[in-house]
Amino acid sequence: MKVFVTGVGGQLGFDVVNELKKRGYEAIGSDILDEVTADCAYVKLDITNADAVETAITEANPDVVIHCAAWTAVDAAEDEENLPKVRAINVDGTQNIANVCKKLNCKMIYISTDYVFDGQGTEPWQPDCKDYAPQNVYGQTKLDGELAVSSTLEKYFIVRIAWVFGKNGKNFIKTMLNVGKKYDTVRVVSDQIGTPTYTYDLARLLVDMAETEKYGYYHATNEGGYISWYDFTCEIFRQAGYSTKVVPVTTAEYGLSKAARPFNSRLDKSKLIENGFTPLPDWKNALERYLKEITD
Repeated sequence: MKVFVTGVGGQLGFDVVNELKKRGYEAIGSDILDEVTADCAYVKLDITNADAVETAITEANPDVVIHCAAWTAVDAAEDEENLPKVRAINVDGTQNIANVCKKLNCKMIYISTDYVFDGQGTEPWQPDCKDYAPQNVYGQTKLDGELAVSSTLEKYFIVRIAWVFGKNGKNFIKTMLNVGKKYDTVRVVSDQIGTPTYTYDLARLLVDMAETEKYGYYHATNEGGYISWYDFTCEIFRQAGYSTKVVPVTTAEYGLSKAARPFNSRLDKSKLIENGFTPLPDWKNALERYLKEITD
């Protein structure tokens, strides 16, 4: 199997390439960067350039495209001057890739987010729920990317994830470890609920999916139940051996960010098991392995 992976300079794309190589598959990576650390054949690619996308993917002639590239700076997406760029990457770039996948008749895996929903209530979101109501620009553009894929292709997987962390990039865990070193006490939001997603584990699932034709919408985070960012931070510090005190605060007390954040990021993942996919391991186990990975 030959797989074209976008966004290999980021957390997920980096791990997807490693998983593909581990299984003996051919990986061609792309990103906007001049060079990346991902161990694969590499093509510098601006996904907003339709001609460049067509040339790069057509030349690679893959069986599957795993589309990890995205604008993910949620707050910066709210700035008016960034709007055209955010849409160009998350919507038009995704459409460009879907168009080539259709032409080549290859599978496409699109990485999406719980932000396509309104983030209210306490019920876990179902993968086939169509009650979309994004509360910020990032969520809207990721939804529009989903719709570009689903309206263009039949051979697609749309995989929604949340609270992502991986070795190759910035994330909440790295931020908390740095803050916990500097301060005796940290304030962390306790009324936003979800589950973390370790890119190492997610990469395994995505390649599992690529090997099948079980197309459709899926939700994928680590197992272990639903927690708050406060709960997550307490466990990060416990496992890292920090004595930093963690104080729970509401989103309102913490102060508003530019982009509205979902209170309910619970994603129902039962469809994975129904379709024969192995769920991701418990998030505490994932955190333990991740801390080892970044400190070794």
